[in-house]
Amino acid sequence: MLKLSAIEKQRISSFSSGLSAAILLIVLFSLVLFITWKGASYFWPTQVFKVTTNAQLADDSSVFVPSSVDLDEYNQALTTKLTIQFLNSNTPMPQVIAQKVDDVYQINLLSGATKYGHFQKIKTPNSERYQIAELNDVMADVVTFQVELDDIQNNHLTLLHRKIAQLNLTGVSEDAPARQRELTQFTYWQQKADRIRQTIDTYQLVFIDASEQDFAVLAKDINHLFQPNSMSFFDKVSYSGKKVLAFVSESPKQASTSGGVFPALFGTVIMVLMMAVIVAPFGAMAAIYLHEYAPNNMTTSIIRICVSNMAGVPSVVYGVFGLGFFVYTLGGSIDSLLFSDALPSPTFGTPGLFWAALTMALLTLPVVIVSTEEGLRRVPEGLRAGSYALGATKIETIWKTVLPVASPGIMTGVILAIARAAGEVAPLILVGAVKFAPSLPIDSEFPFLHLERQFMHLGVFIYDGAFHNQTNTQGSSMMFASCMLLLLIVFILNLFAIIVRNKLRARYIRI
Repeated sequence: MLKLSAIEKQRISSFSSGLSAAILLIVLFSLVLFITWKGASYFWPTQVFKVTTNAQLADDSSVFVPSSVDLDEYNQALTTKLTIQFLNSNTPMPQVIAQKVDDVYQINLLSGATKYGHFQKIKTPNSERYQIAELNDVMADVVTFQVELDDIQNNHLTLLHRKIAQLNLTGVSEDAPARQRELTQFTYWQQKADRIRQTIDTYQLVFIDASEQDFAVLAKDINHLFQPNSMSFFDKVSYSGKKVLAFVSESPKQASTSGGVFPALFGTVIMVLMMAVIVAPFGAMAAIYLHEYAPNNMTTSIIRICVSNMAGVPSVVYGVFGLGFFVYTLGGSIDSLLFSDALPSPTFGTPGLFWAALTMALLTLPVVIVSTEEGLRRVPEGLRAGSYALGATKIETIWKTVLPVASPGIMTGVILAIARAAGEVAPLILVGAVKFAPSLPIDSEFPFLHLERQFMHLGVFIYDGAFHNQTNTQGSSMMFASCMLLLLIVFILNLFAIIVRNKLRARYIRI
């Protein structure tokens, strides 16, 4: 039997550890690279192809298709459709042809929809223009009219509407001179606003689609107009940069297949920060009690085992608990005590931001407790003995000596808690996260931070979008872009926590 020396065993062990680490790094790098590659396609402009057939069909005979769509799969689906249509016909099987067209325009609308076509002309109230270079002047006229319309809406119609509402509250009769005067003014400005809207709607761009059919697009609805097949590399970089900014600053559009993710981004960050503020002190206090005050007996050992096992409980169980205890029990009690006038409409007795933060704090509490207690164990006993020798009490020793030295361990627990809370989906769906929230949890109205409101979360947004857009190429690329953003958020939050942990370690731990 071949016997290995201690050095050879050590080399084999080192090689195995290094190989395992290398495989793990390759897998993680490949995962991040794949998500980045798929997500970047959402921002990078794609070329457009004209897919045609040599058959006279009612539909699908000619259409513009972006290269983000798998042309092979599209052609295969179209060929299958044509095969079924011409199966019992003596007409030869038509061919499917995809060709690149340089002068086709991509029209990105404010609604999030996208159209393709050849430019034909620009319609204005007084003329028709046939040069795309005149679009800037046309858009300037539209903006001028839109500013005037907004001024009428904000400074006249809204004010008059409030005055009429006040007259209704005070019981002023219908034929009173004051009411008639306000109604006359309201009718005047309303008619003027309608005329401006009609004028704005006369500014149109006319295009020709792939089937040689005209279609018009209102100038006011255009967000971006460009020729994707004629863009230079720097044009594409500029376009991608603008789309990245829009992605992190706008709301979702077109059933979450275009637009941005700002509400979900904001909700994720605010929920994670609230969770960290809640879980850090409670986790630290629980760990201090278990390590510094609790007797070393069977009961304490059972408590530690239960805390460790809580980390393995499925997250949806925490969601059900949060819904039953925090939302219905605790929130219902708060409504009964403080918001009884609003009942039966609940205020805090419904899923919201605060209950989501509490549920995630409970979910990540075992991680913080274990990490903090591990940090407390690493505090040298000599520090405690020296503190007691100088006359410090137990609480003074813990607060001024033990906790500062153990603070890197507390930060480690917070880092792990942030990483887990940012990516959870199942419990958040039950306690506050929604597909679409009409307003942000923070606004200019008192108390500014509205803890009872529902919110959007990147994890829930990705889950819902991936579930409903499995066959939509643009929607799936947006989900990958959201995944990339979520990874970036977790990385930034963890990086900040790591920097704080290293500063604490450098300050309190001298090696």
